[in-house]
Amino acid sequence: MHDPPSLISLFLRFATLSLFAVGGASAAVPEMHRQFVDVAHWLTDREFTALFAMAQAAPGPNVMFVALLGHYFGGVPGALAATVGMCGPTCVLAWAVSRVFDRFRTARWRIAIQSGLVPVTIGLIAASAFVIARAADRGLVAYAITAVTFALVQWTRVSPLFAFAAAALFGLFGLV
Repeated sequence: MHDPPSLISLFLRFATLSLFAVGGASAAVPEMHRQFVDVAHWLTDREFTALFAMAQAAPGPNVMFVALLGHYFGGVPGALAATVGMCGPTCVLAWAVSRVFDRFRTARWRIAIQSGLVPVTIGLIAASAFVIARAADRGLVAYAITAVTFALVQWTRVSPLFAFAAAALFGLFGLV
């Protein structure tokens, strides 16, 4: 790992990343991974996925991952810099866009833009899942857990908590 980022650098990276977060912070995970692991080398693949898993296991919004990353780099000030960077610019942008969109509720261009953002959002979130799975899965058992969890969530009504429990047992017994 290279030297950790300054608070200003952390804030600016997350402020830029916030513009990719169409659909929430999870949609920006592939770009976060690229920026922090591949470009800046502030984290390894394993550290990134461990932090992501920890943030997702905790109750609360998915933006908690941003605070956890910031905390990892710079303690409480880092968590604040990352969270304000990720949430601040997009809050202002969302407020401004919502004012315009509200005035043109039935305009064709507004409906077209909104319809176009749906597949982009889905694609970004799917890319996030792929990046995390690729970085985390290090063997046949891990790939199988990922595939079974996907199938369980996609095609059954079984709670994903069973997949969490099974994966925890596999980890406890050293199979993953």
